[in-house]
Amino acid sequence: MRWALVVALCVWAAVCTVCAPAQESGPWKVQESSTTASLRGIDSVDGAVAWASGTGGTVLRTIDGGGHWQKCAIPDADKDGATLDFRGVQAWDAQTALVMASGPGAKSRLYKTTDGCRTWMLLFANPDAPQGFFDSFWLNGSRGILLGDPVREQFAVFLTENNGKTWKRDEHGGLSIRGRSLAAFAASNSSIPIGNGLFTRAFVTGGKSGSIFFSRPFTRQEEQHGMIDRLVRKEPPWKSSPIPIASGSDSAGAFSVAYRYPVTIGVCAECTFNDNSLFVAVGGDYTKPNESAATAAWSADGGATWTLATTLPHGYRSAVRWSDSLKIWVTVGTNGSDVSRDDGKTWVRLDDGNWNALSLPFVVGPNGRIAKLNAALIPKR
Repeated sequence: MRWALVVALCVWAAVCTVCAPAQESGPWKVQESSTTASLRGIDSVDGAVAWASGTGGTVLRTIDGGGHWQKCAIPDADKDGATLDFRGVQAWDAQTALVMASGPGAKSRLYKTTDGCRTWMLLFANPDAPQGFFDSFWLNGSRGILLGDPVREQFAVFLTENNGKTWKRDEHGGLSIRGRSLAAFAASNSSIPIGNGLFTRAFVTGGKSGSIFFSRPFTRQEEQHGMIDRLVRKEPPWKSSPIPIASGSDSAGAFSVAYRYPVTIGVCAECTFNDNSLFVAVGGDYTKPNESAATAAWSADGGATWTLATTLPHGYRSAVRWSDSLKIWVTVGTNGSDVSRDDGKTWVRLDDGNWNALSLPFVVGPNGRIAKLNAALIPKR
């Protein structure tokens, strides 16, 4: 996301903090985070271990389900770490996690800890500085993808096959914006789809030129052998399809996407990931938090075609996730949260709180806000 949009988001978060009620009704139980940072990164490992991240070089960790949140050492604290905005975090256990700093040029970086956040190692720095801006990243197994705003009229996409140790730019066709006004949003580290099974090369965007789903399918050789960087000319290019989510301005578009897999019972030998997965995307205009028009859509064919939700979330939404245990979708934004029990076709209001990102059962927001979901209080319909 462009730096101007980040500043605008931060200003909006501060304003909303004043307006939002101190305690939310509904299923979210607010926890003590011991920070006033604006939190946009959250990753729950198992409901007990979870990591959160945000402004001012903030990284938090809990090992007791949020009963206590520990403030971690600031990455590169002796340099400019306290000025970094950690928009994304991914963790594997209580000791190991990656955090993504989002900012213009050199302010976009990835750091890793393997000792419970006592120390950090710089893993990857934006190679396009002073241009570029990291928006979202995710690893599944040894494979991973990192998305940045367009540089030289092309989305910056980097891939790893060795757990993030090294990253290689994706040079395949289809990533050019060709004069269009497009960008991704670093609102919740979920412009890249997060789901319950497989690694996927895909992301959503917004902007004046529309909301778009980009994806590059795996070849059979890649599925079997993990050949991301080989046979470049034989691999298919990126493809794109429009999403019917609000757009038309720099502040509007698709902010988040997630999938659930498999949808069908059993997976045939001929079936692909797309044949057995369902995607849900959410967004809107973050400057109009109470505007519910065109804020969610779903796809049953791997993102090739999208359908607008029949009953929409009750405002702009910056994050969406599937709960395999609860069999529900949850989406959050700066005016509250909603739930869907029919794969994103209809949504029911959960609360009117102020949230940025979620990784169930946790949700985070501005001014150090963290809450945990009480499943017993979720509406049945």
